[in-house]
Amino acid sequence: MLTRHAEIRCQQRGIRPEVVATLLAYGRRERRHGADVCFMDRDAHRRAERDLGRKTYARLSDRLGTYLVVGDDGQVITAAPRLGRMRI
Repeated sequence: MLTRHAEIRCQQRGIRPEVVATLLAYGRRERRHGADVCFMDRDAHRRAERDLGRKTYARLSDRLGTYLVVGDDGQVITAAPRLGRMRI
């Protein structure tokens, strides 16, 4: 699921496993430079809140400003906080 590089980056950047799982389950994917970038847009936030429940979503919501780079094999290559708007 995560490459060794992604594990290290998540640990360095304080990105918890439940955030990665939420992004993979609900996040929007866009193809960029040969890989998929997975991030939360407005619709993804709504779906996550509906499915996870308000309490769980509230605990995670401030940490969902993260993006993942996912390879063609489905493995997460890296993860990082979003510093700006994702341009589509």
